[in-house]
Amino acid sequence: MADKETIATYNAKAADYANLVASDAPDTSLQSFIDLMPKGGRVLDLGCGPGAASAHMRDAGLVPDPVDASEGMINIATEKFGLDARLGTFEDISGESIYAGVWANFSLLHAAREDLPRYVQMLHRATQPNGILHIGMKTGEGTDRDAINRRYTYVTVDELKRLITDAGFTVSYTKEGVERGMAGTMDPFVIMRGVKSGA
Repeated sequence: MADKETIATYNAKAADYANLVASDAPDTSLQSFIDLMPKGGRVLDLGCGPGAASAHMRDAGLVPDPVDASEGMINIATEKFGLDARLGTFEDISGESIYAGVWANFSLLHAAREDLPRYVQMLHRATQPNGILHIGMKTGEGTDRDAINRRYTYVTVDELKRLITDAGFTVSYTKEGVERGMAGTMDPFVIMRGVKSGA
């Protein structure tokens, strides 16, 4: 179930977050993901935020499907970037073999731990054979709220790898690092990609 306090924070701070993630070009992670996509490939941008990543994907010739649970974020994605962004939660993931890729960049970290296996399995089902799943998560243990009341489910690198492989993906890439988020803290993270086997 979507966390109401987290969504309320994103609604209240949508403009601030948009400024934080604004960029003239894709960052390294997004560019490497785009490079793996087939031209014209459809990509689920799960937790699209203000739409910057989807705009970069569209400019690169992909067909993004931007989804976010925050109405404030959807409004910016629609008005600033002209995206056909839609309001939805992780529970609204559906479809079978419809996406060449899934970009879940620091969005699933707001899901409840007990729901993560089911959500990743739903993403596997929605991904086409040979499709790519990108997940960014904050690393650690347990669940907590940050200074601006967003709920985080922290995972270890091994835990995320199990989530991805148990869903049916083969892990193809892992990157760890530390960065400053909207709450102002320096937090460790992991980015992982999984590949769905071919038909």
